[in-house]
Parts: sequence; structure tokens; C-alpha cells
Amino acid sequence: MNIHGEKVIIRSLELEDMDFLLETINDPNMESLVIGWSFPTSRIQQNLWFEKIMLDNANHRFAVTLNSNIIGIATLTKIDWKNRSAYHGIKLGNNAPKGQGIGTDTVFAIMKYAFEELQLNRLAGSMLKHNTASIKLYEKCGWIQEGVARQSIFKNNEYHDEILVSILKEDYLRIKGDLIGK
Repeated sequence: MNIHGEKVIIRSLELEDMDFLLETINDPNMESLVIGWSFPTSRIQQNLWFEKIMLDNANHRFAVTLNSNIIGIATLTKIDWKNRSAYHGIKLGNNAPKGQGIGTDTVFAIMKYAFEELQLNRLAGSMLKHNTASIKLYEKCGWIQEGVARQSIFKNNEYHDEILVSILKEDYLRIKGDLIGK
């Protein structure tokens, strides 16, 4: 089953998506904006990663597509089925249109899937304090800042603060109701 937003379609990752992901993971500009880190990655390493993650039911990574072209990746990871929670993030590539609501559409599509299909109750996420575009995106989608993990991320030879955010199913349903009422 694909996840449909108003603009994007979110689907399972395929082997042919690995070139896009390899380019994204090796992009130093992208690396400076995201929480995780990686060593320079080869095509062989990327394909081995793909084989390893395909059967992991607690961590799902999806291709974000626009007009059948991959433009990013969305995740639901650290899924805790007992406590009905997961961690969410997105990474849009350089080929994703800017200022057209693609990020917002992606986050809302993932929330709909997580809360309405998977029946999760809580999604959490985090971003670097200097990544103001991501902070604004999640705030626009109704997420709440829960706190700051001070100097928790080391990048470019310095420590950075990590902004912690979350949204509950009840928040999502209220926002969805408000949008339908407009």
C-alpha cells in the first residue's frame, strides 16, 4: 500500500532508489543539516544497507515521490507497538521543489498513516537548532517543541543543540478537523 498525500506519494524503497540515497548521504550540505552522521558511502555499502533494512519491522524508511520521481526519504523508526509511538523524520533531496508545500504534505501524509492506519498515539522527532526550515516545517504541521538536548550532536568540529519535537494523535485529529472545517 502506498501512502498518498495531496502532492506526494510515499512508497516502499526500491533498489533503483539507492543511487538517489547514495548521492544524498554523500552530500556535505545535506549532512550539515541532519542529526545522523555517516562515513563516505560506496554503492556496495548502500546496497548492503538496503538489504539489511528491508525486513526490519521496527524501522521503516520510505521513498517520497513526486510525479513518479524520488525526491526524498521519510521514516517511521523505533516503532514501539506496546506504547504506540515512533520516531519520524524526512530528508528531501536537492531535486525537491522548494516553497511548494512538499515537506508539509509529506509530514501530514506520514501522520495520517501513523495515526489512522497504524493506530500509533505519539510521534517524536528532532532536528539541529540551526535547521530553522525543519523547525518551522514541524511547527506548521502542529508539532510541539518538547525541549532541547544541549550540545548533543557533534558536526563540523563543534557541538550543536538538538530540538526535540512531538505530536500526539489527539493533536493530529484536532488539526485535521480544523483543516476540514475551513
